[in-house]
Amino acid sequence: MKPALGYGLLAVAALILSGWLLFGRAAPVPAAAPVPATSLSVEAVQPRREDWPQVLVASGALAPWQEAVISAETGSLRIASLNADIGDRVKKGQVLATLADASVLAEENKQKAAVAQARAQLQEARSNARRAALVGQSGALSEQQLEEYRVKVQTAEANLAATNADLRSTRIKLTQTRIVAVDDGLISARKALLGDVVAAGTELFRMIRADRIEWQAELDARQLPRVRVGQSTQLELPGGAQVEGRVRLVSPVLDSKTSRALVYVSLPAGTPARAGMYASGRIELAPSTALAVPDTAVVLRDGRSYVFVLGPDLHVSQQGVEVGRRRGRAVEIVGGLTEQAQVVRSGGAFLSDGASVTLVRAEADAR
Repeated sequence: MKPALGYGLLAVAALILSGWLLFGRAAPVPAAAPVPATSLSVEAVQPRREDWPQVLVASGALAPWQEAVISAETGSLRIASLNADIGDRVKKGQVLATLADASVLAEENKQKAAVAQARAQLQEARSNARRAALVGQSGALSEQQLEEYRVKVQTAEANLAATNADLRSTRIKLTQTRIVAVDDGLISARKALLGDVVAAGTELFRMIRADRIEWQAELDARQLPRVRVGQSTQLELPGGAQVEGRVRLVSPVLDSKTSRALVYVSLPAGTPARAGMYASGRIELAPSTALAVPDTAVVLRDGRSYVFVLGPDLHVSQQGVEVGRRRGRAVEIVGGLTEQAQVVRSGGAFLSDGASVTLVRAEADAR
């Protein structure tokens, strides 16, 4: 009985084990199909050689092209009227102020009387000389007496010339009581006060000739030889306005204290430029060749500039470059890129080195 019982137990165990093997084992899960990686659609552009003007960046003050000082030419006279003020645009010869001329008019009348008296004395001397000459023909007068009459005529003529000169001087002084503009321009300062008694040479007005303002750019000794008269400039005023100018004059010497020289740039009339402003700007020099790409193609990472170059297998490689000048929406590449390379035009910030891309369009230049 015991062997039969043992064989039965073994049979039961075998049945249980076979059932577990058939129904208890979990079915294997099929492996997921690989998901294809998506690629970014990009445009490719080829760097382009262009002639770009070289630029010097400078700063400096704005000042009048030329200033004119209008002063009193005669003294000890009171300012009777003021006809101009700061900010007025005036024409050459326009009356800006007048001085009281009553005393000058009285002096003119006095000189007129002196001229009339000298003319009468001359007429009398000439008459006496003619009569003396007639009498002298008869021998009644000596040659010495005749010479005295001729000298009196010359003296009277000289006296008349002197009084006429005094009259002209008085009339000049009378015209100087009218303070006039010496040129067309803008009144920038007024020191004249109504009722003030001025002395000769006292400054009354100051004006900007022709209302012309210029930019006095400061350059060092290395920059100065590259600047020429007639070169174009682009000036940015403190308010943000852009003004175009042209180099009028290059200083032949440098300041001994600052070791810098001034370049005088003429600005057109009617701009927001005002004397006393301090502005920065660019001076365009002779053009030079630049290898240009769109500025959107350059990516800044970790303080360095990169572009993504498209390979024949439509994979991009990150390539470090050195950038130079900027002009409009293009940037100059001065190192790290060949002219034959195909560069990703934009979207480089979303790319990584070796990424696969889809080419949408390729262009032949950097436009």
